[in-house]
Amino acid sequence: MREARKAAGLTMGDVAQGCADRGLTEITEQSVKNLESGRKASMTIADFVVLSDVLGVPPVTLLFPLGTSATVEVLPGREVSTWDALAWFTGETPMDQPAPEGTARDVLDVFRNHGDLVAAATASTTLAKERRRAASTTLDRARRAALLDRAAGYEEHAFEDCQELRVFRVRMRERGLVPPALPDDLAFVDQPTSDVNADE
Repeated sequence: MREARKAAGLTMGDVAQGCADRGLTEITEQSVKNLESGRKASMTIADFVVLSDVLGVPPVTLLFPLGTSATVEVLPGREVSTWDALAWFTGETPMDQPAPEGTARDVLDVFRNHGDLVAAATASTTLAKERRRAASTTLDRARRAALLDRAAGYEEHAFEDCQELRVFRVRMRERGLVPPALPDDLAFVDQPTSDVNADE
């Protein structure tokens, strides 16, 4: 916590004020001092999340200080590498077999896969639009033809990525899971198939 505070360029008073600004007045400058020194060893999850926001760090990095501590006590009397502890906490511990469907680990994996598919669809659709725009702005006919051919290839990849994302989201819903909202540029993915054409 001390390292995160210093990296953010905040004093203990700044942290206390930041907590107060977020409605958490019980975290005082003395509380921050006690937390950093280890005299205060516990806090509520709500307080912890607000403190992470004030420090501008993901909450998990306060629990598992990657890069500054080789090991942490993940459970009473059980010390493991900091990375292994973080991976266990976030459900990323490698497994030989896929998690059984419906388990907490399986649901985490589904949402991670969804995030990867959204990132791929976003990247490919953006690239396809950029290629189409470049083709439409050139005055050289030969170059325009070449760029249009290239744009068509990118658009096909984008279409495939968006179709894969659409199918994945349908499967999530069939399992009773609620997919995250899509970025505005991909909102068309949730439209009925007949409403979406390859140009999108």
